[in-house]
Amino acid sequence: MWQDRFLLQVGNEVLERIHDKKILVVGLGGVGGYVLETLTRSGFQNFIIVDYDLIDITNLNRQIISDTTNIGTLKVDAWEQRMKKINPLVKVVAINKRLDSDVSFLFNEEIDYIVDTCDTLKVKLALIEEGLNRHIKTISCMGTGNKLDPTKLKITNIWDTSYDPLAKKIRKYLRDKNINSKVMVISSSEKPLNISSKIISSNAFVPATAGLLITSYIVNDIINNN
Repeated sequence: MWQDRFLLQVGNEVLERIHDKKILVVGLGGVGGYVLETLTRSGFQNFIIVDYDLIDITNLNRQIISDTTNIGTLKVDAWEQRMKKINPLVKVVAINKRLDSDVSFLFNEEIDYIVDTCDTLKVKLALIEEGLNRHIKTISCMGTGNKLDPTKLKITNIWDTSYDPLAKKIRKYLRDKNINSKVMVISSSEKPLNISSKIISSNAFVPATAGLLITSYIVNDIINNN
């Protein structure tokens, strides 16, 4: 069995629970791609994936799905194909759509985990609120651009974040709505690089590390919660 080595770590019962979980992943870029890659290789078999974008040549420096043969391909299509090549049993609902603040249509079926790795603030806020209102475990990725030190990344409560401009905006939004619930995020405590460009800089290793940590968080949550 292709998962024998992972099975040695988690056991049959946990692996069966992993097989049954349904994961919503919104945003299939540098972070979301590594989430999908490692969740699939960890045995997850039920996904809803959402992205509106095409694979672009600028993705080659950080997005695991991108190579010189698939430039111009829809990300959701490329990811569905890749996931099924890893595990033919994977079931994928692929949604090629630019989301706005109304994300309720994504929740027409039961979802066990929301993984928010998108770039749009209003979508992040909407996903966090849906997760809280529906009691779905959610993890939201904060900014990984303009960062160089992957060791500064950690899974934490939104209220404990620092040096993260995106997390600061989300904290303010939650305070303004009198929401003080725990919201799990992955955030870097590294001060962003001071780069005089409207384009956010990126690399291959910080977003990838964030994606790996998200998968680790979900797997360990399943192990520790029967």
